[in-house]
Amino acid sequence: MAKLIQFLIFLLASNLCFATSNPKIQSYVVYLGGKSNDKNPEVLQESHLQILSSIIPTEEQERVSLTQSYHHAFVGFSAMLTEKEAKLLSGHESVISVFLDRTLELHTTRSWDFLASESGLKSDRLNKRASNDVIIGIIDTGIWPESPSFRDDGMSEVPSRWKGVCMEASDFKKTDCNRKIIGARFYTNQAESAKASPPSNNSDSITAVGSPRDSVGHGTHTSSTAAGSVVTDANYYGLAQGLAKGGSPSSRIAMYKACSLGGCASSTILKAIDDSVNDGVDVISISIGMSSIFQADFLNDPISVGAFHANQRGVLVICSGGNDGPDPFTVVNSAPWIVTVAASSIDRSFQSDIVLGNNTILKGSAINFSNLTSSVQYPLVLGSDVAGKYTPVSEASNCYPGSLDADKTKGKIVVCVSTDPSVSRKVKTLVAQGARAKGLIIIDDITKNIPFDSGSFPFSQVGSDVGNQILQYINSTKKPTAVILATQDVTDFKPAPQVASFSSRGPSGLTEGILKPDIMAPGVSILAATIPSMDVGTVPAGKKPSSFAIKSGTSMACPHVAGAAAFVKSAHRNWSPSMIRSALMTTALTTNNLGMAIATNLGGNANHHDMGAGEMSPLRALSPGLVFETTTEDYLHFLCYYGYKDQIIRKISGSNFSCNSTNPSPDLISTINYPTISVARLDMRSPVTVTRSATNVGSQNCTYTVKIDAPEGLVVKVSPETLVFEKRGEKTSYQISFNDTGAVKGYGFGAVTWSDGAHTVRTGFAVNVL
Repeated sequence: MAKLIQFLIFLLASNLCFATSNPKIQSYVVYLGGKSNDKNPEVLQESHLQILSSIIPTEEQERVSLTQSYHHAFVGFSAMLTEKEAKLLSGHESVISVFLDRTLELHTTRSWDFLASESGLKSDRLNKRASNDVIIGIIDTGIWPESPSFRDDGMSEVPSRWKGVCMEASDFKKTDCNRKIIGARFYTNQAESAKASPPSNNSDSITAVGSPRDSVGHGTHTSSTAAGSVVTDANYYGLAQGLAKGGSPSSRIAMYKACSLGGCASSTILKAIDDSVNDGVDVISISIGMSSIFQADFLNDPISVGAFHANQRGVLVICSGGNDGPDPFTVVNSAPWIVTVAASSIDRSFQSDIVLGNNTILKGSAINFSNLTSSVQYPLVLGSDVAGKYTPVSEASNCYPGSLDADKTKGKIVVCVSTDPSVSRKVKTLVAQGARAKGLIIIDDITKNIPFDSGSFPFSQVGSDVGNQILQYINSTKKPTAVILATQDVTDFKPAPQVASFSSRGPSGLTEGILKPDIMAPGVSILAATIPSMDVGTVPAGKKPSSFAIKSGTSMACPHVAGAAAFVKSAHRNWSPSMIRSALMTTALTTNNLGMAIATNLGGNANHHDMGAGEMSPLRALSPGLVFETTTEDYLHFLCYYGYKDQIIRKISGSNFSCNSTNPSPDLISTINYPTISVARLDMRSPVTVTRSATNVGSQNCTYTVKIDAPEGLVVKVSPETLVFEKRGEKTSYQISFNDTGAVKGYGFGAVTWSDGAHTVRTGFAVNVL
């Protein structure tokens, strides 16, 4: 026994020694700040390799290599390091931040017609004002060039300013690019590495192992949503039939394949942003983000870092806000230089009727192509009544894997609930199919308006109100029966829009001084191009794979805003990114197609933490009247107020910028010139005053008067109450003061609205009363 113990101790000691002598090597991103104009890429890469050589042991010099090199819009690299080496690098005088190369997640038509109808303006203005010189960069999973959404019929030659490339692969040729898809890049860390010898490798000239072709469908869907060409008779196996088009059909697409089904490496996203800015894109659409649980600060988040420098170069970056709603503090991509997008529904729903044995017809939500008819009924049972032996009732009620007894379930329609969100609808459907059920009904309020695609398997989802009717029928009938019918699409659905249940909510977990999300756009049941489906479960019997798919997520909302931004850019070529963002935000709608306040999926009125400024209205954004310009200097002040030191900010900006405030405070963040206002702390003893500067982009000799909408007990005053502009381009400042005189504790929401009779400029606000 003693010898055995000694042997075990020896093994443990050996393992500890092995672990100590073989530390884990992982990919890290090293961020060095703004672009230096006096160094070419070869010199930069050589200096980066020298930095690595100084911290990597001599006996491991083969690790002195760069897996990515950033040298266009900003400077940095990624490399394989130990945790100790990463810490050593973070203390280097030229380094701003070193962060682990984490994998970010994908945030996974009729929608444009709906947006046009909600604006109250004629949509023919879109075609008259549009220009095909705007280029949208999509950072995603690739593109399927054969889709009809990417035809280039009638488009002019590629803009001469374009510097991008169409990278070839075994399944992707240069001829797959055209006047619509004008660029296609793909990335792999190993293939794009710049080795220590020779030090002058140019990563742009290296052919990587991979392809720009989409194998997931996500990138094709987002690309066609943003800038897809007009396609007649588009549909998904007969559903959502009609005209499909992107938000800016005349714009060009440049695809940067930085993601796969498993997600997107931070280092690759940064490389894609760096390349896209240098290539000459005008707008970048990124339907990707970190988990809301593990958010990094602004200088350790690859999207935040890349977007800052893109903004410096005049490129607008638009990102999805995440799918972790409806809980607060879940919004991601919340840097003030990013347009952060929430998701909404449109006026189309996909209904799958449930016909009970007593001839009651109940409306459910689903996409299913079942061949069942109302003439034949099937036994209707609760999941708990067909539970397997020794299975807890709670598990069978939720359709847990292995919880249903196939002998009891065969030929029946099963009713399950979703009290455990860890079991997805896809899993529940597979469980029911595996138990040989005839169909599945799920009762769940949270996702009831987000239809799940079950293919040919009969499926429908209802909320608790309809669910209670089903339960009452089962409990009052000896032999309850039902049938689930195939899906039908219903247009002109009311009320719409609604905030999607999954859409991540504000305030931001990083700072409450900036109101996030910024804006809301369609993200539920969006029809757009896709790759030919390899999932036989979603292809109806006897059908060929569809060229289109119906998807939901803030991933789908993001390219809607990108398309709208490109549309506005095409009409106002000289507008800065912040002017375009302001135009979209201050003209956003806060009422639905019933003329009432936009609601959440549960029916309550939506607030600015749910929907940002409101539902975007691209046509209205063409003529906003006034805009709020947020400059690079504003963003640098934001970094000051957030707590970063002068030395770091100077490296980021590549300038001699210094913080003005002797006592920078997060409370000052709300003072930067943003199109919305968020006051993180307000109490009775300390009123808060912020300043905004408005730029006239409307007619000359105009006068704006103010209207204030504020919750009871919150006194909001604006000075002056009238703004007079003599000419276009003129700027005028005003102050808004907030005073608590007995308001309800917590966040209150309202708006300051300016109008000259022709334009309405709405600045939403959120104030946290302590």
